[in-house]
Formats: sequence, C-alpha cells, structure tokens
Amino acid sequence: MYQSLALFQTAHDMARHAGARQATTARNVANADTPGYIAQKIGTFSESYAKDPASQMRATRPGHVGHGQTAHAAKIELGGAEPSPNGNAVSIEEEMMNAVNIAREHNRALTIYRHTMTVLRTSLGR
Repeated sequence: MYQSLALFQTAHDMARHAGARQATTARNVANADTPGYIAQKIGTFSESYAKDPASQMRATRPGHVGHGQTAHAAKIELGGAEPSPNGNAVSIEEEMMNAVNIAREHNRALTIYRHTMTVLRTSLGR
C-alpha cells in the first residue's frame, strides 16, 4: 500500500518553498528604506508545482497528450509596487499580506505532513 511515500516529499517541498518565499519577503521588508531597491517575489507553490517536469504526465510516444511541453522552475520575480521618489519599490502593506499568506502555506504543508503520519501510523496499527 505505501510503497511510494511521495506525499511526504511533497509536504517537505511545500514547506521549503514557503521558507524561501518568507525569506524573500523578509529581505523586502529589511530593504524598505533602501533607495533604488525593487521588491522581489516568488510565485506560490501551486504555480511552481504546475511547472515542475516531475509533476507532468509522462509521454512515452510523440502522439501522447502533453508531449513536448516544457516546464520552468520557480524563480524570483520583481514586485509590482509603485516606486517612491527615492526609487524604492517596497510596499510594507503588501509584504505583510504576503507574509500572512506564506505562513498559511507553511501551516498547510505541516498539516499535510502530520495527516500523512497519522494515516501511516494507523495503517501500521500504532
């Protein structure tokens, strides 16, 4: 039944992704007064997962659906806030909202991990 425990890996990847997003948000807040600094952001895990080649359907022949589609890993992008007169483009309000959403993503990853552990322990009778 549990020959492949990919759900643990997915939960781990979700938590790591949330950590990377939180670090980017923290860097933005730390540089909120730096002249010329432009806020950066990383897309959500669902966006990154949809682009991951490992999550795509495998095509064993050229005629299969989805054959030839390429995927790109998540990357840091520039934020879209309007720059202030000194060229700084960090919106503290937007960064705080991002931090809350990222904390929710991280909690979701931990909940998935805990639930998977509960199911595994139950199946083992412990």
